[in-house]
Amino acid sequence: MMRGYVRSSPYFFRRIKIAMTLLILVLLILAAFIPAPLQEPANIGRVPNPVKSAWFLLWIQELVSYSKYLIYAVLALAAACILLPWLTRRGSIEHAAWLQRDRLPVNVAALLVFTAISALTVIAMFFRGENWAFVLPF
Repeated sequence: MMRGYVRSSPYFFRRIKIAMTLLILVLLILAAFIPAPLQEPANIGRVPNPVKSAWFLLWIQELVSYSKYLIYAVLALAAACILLPWLTRRGSIEHAAWLQRDRLPVNVAALLVFTAISALTVIAMFFRGENWAFVLPF
């Protein structure tokens, strides 16, 4: 074994299996004690105001509330995420590493997208009120 490296089989995969088992156990325990935030069944005669989508889609709802054409930005972002492995010019990968210098533009772009999505989600979740108006949460 080379110094500073862990062989992938069986050592690395054993760690992955342990981590996955622990994650599943934690999720099962949390699911048993924390109820799902489901609302009452839908009633067309009584529509809540505002209607917010699931938390992981709130950023798209917030973005589309500015302009319907921004859905194309979301589609372009999805296409860019699909093409992400081919966006960097790199030959063979010798070893895995976090935040490599030759992939700095992709890393910065991914960080900016993550920050924008997080900010839009927070705005939509806490700062939108009746008729999707901007309100203060407190």
